Amino acid sequence: MYARIVTIQVQAAKIEEAIAIYREAILPAAKQQQGFLGARLFVDRATGKGVSVSRWASEADLLAGEASGYYAEQIAKLAPLFTAPPVREAFEISVEAGA
Repeated sequence: MYARIVTIQVQAAKIEEAIAIYREAILPAAKQQQGFLGARLFVDRATGKGVSVSRWASEADLLAGEASGYYAEQIAKLAPLFTAPPVREAFEISVEAGA
């Protein structure tokens, strides 16, 4: 399995709007992608910092979203709220526990 971790910084006053976009627009689009296994969004409401962690069945599935434009389309949905460019990283998941 692989994970895409994206760190975002949005206007603190707009964090609820960012959460709604993630829940109502980004997650439904992610569910349509091959190999998508799930995602979580972590936020610090005081600072407007957010971390999205999405899990993918394979590295090829993760990279396909970048090549197809899927990733760029999702980031564009949040772009008006950003105060800094997002930071994207990808990792192999080497250990996982729990549900």
